[in-house]
Amino acid sequence: MKSWASSLFSKKTADTEETSDQPAMKTADSPLVVNGNAKPTTISHDKQPLAILKKLAPIRDLNDEDIGQIEQSTLAYAPNSVVFTLGEKSEHIYYLLKGNIELESDGGANYSISEGSALANLPLNSGKVCGATATTKAPSVVLSIPTTIVQWWTNKSKMQQSNNLEIIDIELPKEIPDTQFFNSFADAYRENKLSLPSLPQVAIKLRKAMEKDDVGVNDVIKIVQVDAPVVAKLIQVANSALYAPTTPIKNCHDAVTRLGLETTRKLVMGISVKQLFQSKSPQLMAKMQELWKKSLHVSSLSFVLAQESGQVNPEDALLAGLVCDIGAIPLIHFAEQHPETYPNLNDLQMVMPYLNPPVGSLVLHTLGFSTEITEIPKHAEDWYYESDSDKLTLIDVVILAKLHSYFGSARAKELPYINSIPAYAKLKNGKLNPDFSLDILVKAQQRIDTAMSMFA
Repeated sequence: MKSWASSLFSKKTADTEETSDQPAMKTADSPLVVNGNAKPTTISHDKQPLAILKKLAPIRDLNDEDIGQIEQSTLAYAPNSVVFTLGEKSEHIYYLLKGNIELESDGGANYSISEGSALANLPLNSGKVCGATATTKAPSVVLSIPTTIVQWWTNKSKMQQSNNLEIIDIELPKEIPDTQFFNSFADAYRENKLSLPSLPQVAIKLRKAMEKDDVGVNDVIKIVQVDAPVVAKLIQVANSALYAPTTPIKNCHDAVTRLGLETTRKLVMGISVKQLFQSKSPQLMAKMQELWKKSLHVSSLSFVLAQESGQVNPEDALLAGLVCDIGAIPLIHFAEQHPETYPNLNDLQMVMPYLNPPVGSLVLHTLGFSTEITEIPKHAEDWYYESDSDKLTLIDVVILAKLHSYFGSARAKELPYINSIPAYAKLKNGKLNPDFSLDILVKAQQRIDTAMSMFA
């Protein structure tokens, strides 16, 4: 009997061999081309060794039986061959097996991938639309598989999402040290005994009030004005360049009126989230502050990207970015409660990406956030996640912002090329051009700094 995932790979798709029957032409400075792309010099449908496939993301997350069901084509290309072009719709995902390929983005930037590198284990493309032009710079061999692998990956994520109201079991990955501390943390999570943070009263009262149909500006002001730091921050935000003030705001009433009820609610939630990043231990408090600063950066990137795209509410994106790593808070609190067993800070930092998705979603559900926000920790670093929508979603924005936040860091060498992930192709409804490249986040540094100052 075939496994549950095998049906995803059984559907026949148009492969490169069929394309070779199309008319080809020879140009003066390029090899044979088909529809603007080069024809492979040879095509093989032999299966690649399992050891090779188990290195490739996200194929490596399938079991061996499912991997055996994937249709494969191995394509050999001459130098200076165009494998796929920017903006092209694709039914295949490509991996570099041998040689060297240069990817050219919509902004004109070039990005080289060589065989044997960490990036060669990641797809050259993965969305419905190719986010770059791929050209071979040496004789190269490319693996082609159907895009149904991304469909499988998305379906797997949705199966996990369906259990968002329940405790999702934590199986500690092999990357996490087998220690008393981490095993005890996993047990506490499974038994629902973790010490979870709670929001300040002003945020809880405001959320409950906003659930009523007849809530008005005066109702919101009565709730908010009792918390002086929150009022001061709302006035600061209302006067910031992000909301293009024409006259200065000096009181709570005018701030709420300018911002609107829904924006006020989201900003109060964001301001309140900052108060969750606390610890009595100086060492762990330093880790909390570091975590908050990183979350603030992702939040600001998300806000600006949402503004530029025009497809996602910027305040939703701001809040989503703030909570994307909130699952680390119970882990740090657990370390504070068990000082005799907690590991060094480097080990604590190393396990956060593995524990944040399930724990973060649990925290947000407990705090009463919407289902959409609750799913953010699960997918913030799920680079190959693709939603059903062809339009940019809140999760897409956070994925793009989170990826961008790692640029220039030690992790950058392990990350996929940003033009190769599904979320990127949705910018401006899939019409890729320099104006909607993530380079715009660099150009918008002043707005990013302003957004960060809102919660600093």
